[in-house]
Amino acid sequence: MFETAIAGSLPKPAWLSETHKLWPQWKAEGDALRQAKADATLLWIKAQEDAGLDIIGDGEQSRQHFVHGFLEQVDGIDFEHKVKMGIRDNRYDAMVPQVVSALKLKGRVHAFEAQLARAHTRHKLKFTLPGPMTIVDTVADRFYGDKIKMAFAFAELLNQEALALQADGVDIVQFDEPAFNVYMKDAADWGVKALERAAQGLTCTTAVHICYGYGIKANVDWKNTLGDEWRQYEQIFPALAKSSIQQVSLECYHSHVPPHLMKLLEGKDVMVGVIDVASDVIETPEQVADTIGLALKYVSKHRLFPCTNCGLAPMDRDIALKKLDALAKGAALARKRHREAAQD
Repeated sequence: MFETAIAGSLPKPAWLSETHKLWPQWKAEGDALRQAKADATLLWIKAQEDAGLDIIGDGEQSRQHFVHGFLEQVDGIDFEHKVKMGIRDNRYDAMVPQVVSALKLKGRVHAFEAQLARAHTRHKLKFTLPGPMTIVDTVADRFYGDKIKMAFAFAELLNQEALALQADGVDIVQFDEPAFNVYMKDAADWGVKALERAAQGLTCTTAVHICYGYGIKANVDWKNTLGDEWRQYEQIFPALAKSSIQQVSLECYHSHVPPHLMKLLEGKDVMVGVIDVASDVIETPEQVADTIGLALKYVSKHRLFPCTNCGLAPMDRDIALKKLDALAKGAALARKRHREAAQD
């Protein structure tokens, strides 16, 4: 009951890359960089285990960015001539690579870090991949001329890697789709179908993470424009409830999402965000347990997985460690509360 997990990313150590950035520059090259990535991955596996988390991730330590880490192993993408483009409906500008020919995997994408993680934890292992709609929103198309066609081309490649990750021993493959919260009609019309194509044939647990973004200024400013109620999920959840995807990760704590929208996910496991990634204030175990208690009004206790609202990549490392500790302790308190309630 209440198995805990992170959404995906964790801060990179200062000896691996720049800190507090979403597109940090590496501090090493070649074999030295590969070793540094491995060291950082093992560091965060141990930190998650020490905190008491139940489901472990690699923290995306080997990826410069959660989308570009996948794209670097795809033929047909030009990284040499990046262009400036507004992404997430022009919420912010980014320098993005260009799709210039038919897409094809160069080979395995994440074998190194997935196999490393699997060899060093006995916990359930979750591995994250970008979702096809979010990839389409993070590249410049100079070849396909149709975003749906391109999304399904990426979905096929994601599926190849997801099946390989499953063979590596990954227990949960999660696709990150923040674009679902921006292009809600497209998400319901074809985004969920592309997501299902990416997950086709998987027998491990499948998940999708939909949030309101990292705790960076552009995202915080955007949230401030959304009013007293954030109802984006209302347009997406019904389509996901009908889909084959088994788990849905959503933002909850310190958000303006009406909690009752979680009822739209009946029949799915729900990864409820109980840790705010846009604040350095450390949640208390009581606050985490209270958020779990709120979610229990709409999600059954055996389908509720406490999680972080989003990734922690831009956060101070010490703050992130304390938030992991709060997540685990809060879930433990919630277990105690609800076991005692069941016995009364």
